[in-house]
Amino acid sequence: MPAKKKSSRSRKYSKGASKTVASAVRRKKSGTLRSGKRGKGGKVKSRKQAIAIGLSEARQKGEKVPPKRKSSSKAA
Repeated sequence: MPAKKKSSRSRKYSKGASKTVASAVRRKKSGTLRSGKRGKGGKVKSRKQAIAIGLSEARQKGEKVPPKRKSSSKAA
């Protein structure tokens, strides 16, 4: 029986963070996920935005999640 290969990289996100993201995607599909502070923004339409909200919620809970990416927008 061949031995299983171990990847040299560790998990990017914890299991709890993955659950939080999955929950956010489910809320997006059901139409209840909203953007902005305290859900005051509009309805989320993008899958990427739903994932970003889920990761943000996981960070607030203290789950293992990489830091936010810096935006690449240029100041005019």
